[in-house]
Amino acid sequence: MVAAVRREVQAILLVLLGTALLRISLFSDSYLRYVRAALQPYLVATGVVLVLLGVASAVATVRALRTSPGGGFGPGPAESSRPDHPDHQAAPDDHHGHDHHGHSHHGGPRIAWLLTLPVLAIVLVAPPALGSYTAQRSESTTVKPAGTEPTFPPLPAGDPLSMTLASFDVRAVWDTAAPLRGRRVKLVGFATSRKGGGWYLTRLTISCCAADALTSKVEIRGGAATTQVPPPGSWVEVVGVWQPDGQTAQDDTIPALTAAQVTRIPEPRDPYE
Repeated sequence: MVAAVRREVQAILLVLLGTALLRISLFSDSYLRYVRAALQPYLVATGVVLVLLGVASAVATVRALRTSPGGGFGPGPAESSRPDHPDHQAAPDDHHGHDHHGHSHHGGPRIAWLLTLPVLAIVLVAPPALGSYTAQRSESTTVKPAGTEPTFPPLPAGDPLSMTLASFDVRAVWDTAAPLRGRRVKLVGFATSRKGGGWYLTRLTISCCAADALTSKVEIRGGAATTQVPPPGSWVEVVGVWQPDGQTAQDDTIPALTAAQVTRIPEPRDPYE
């Protein structure tokens, strides 16, 4: 009977976990807080498999109980009351017929229910995506492209030129041809404060999931940056021109942008680059 209870708990947990995955990946965009959009099909497939495994396990458990002696409910009252029935005979050292190992059997299912806590956290609490709190405590990371003298493709046309923050940082720091010089660019990110005054436009980039997030920052300068200072953590769109001499000894890998326009915007559907 204990084994049946454990199988029932396992089935319920599988269904709950699969349902939680489907809820955040198939019926909402919540999965984008944790992983890249390209992983959605794998999350959906995993959720479906977990639900099917849980349902199959539950059906197998019910069938096993129905086909067991007594229909899974143990011997009938008339049979179990017979003096020679095994269940009627108490253990030699236990005059009350108690199982000395009973407590260990009941501990397993109770502990297994603790596995529902992560599921409830995803469904009920829905932890937010990484944002200004993480970025404020992280250094800006501008990875040098491979090669001794990295080469870059030509920048596309457009005025202003829309770029990701990570791409802007790489081109501003490592592209010796300086194609950004004099080009108006449009960047999207959230505001974080700068030590010593001012603020950064910031964005987090992930390769697989939020655990490998890297921070990209651009120092925002100019009149618009001082007259339209956004609150920390708020999402903004900045249009401006790269300031080639913007790097300082303090921020040698953080480029600067002279902003002409700073506009508050809603948080994007996908908060990561």
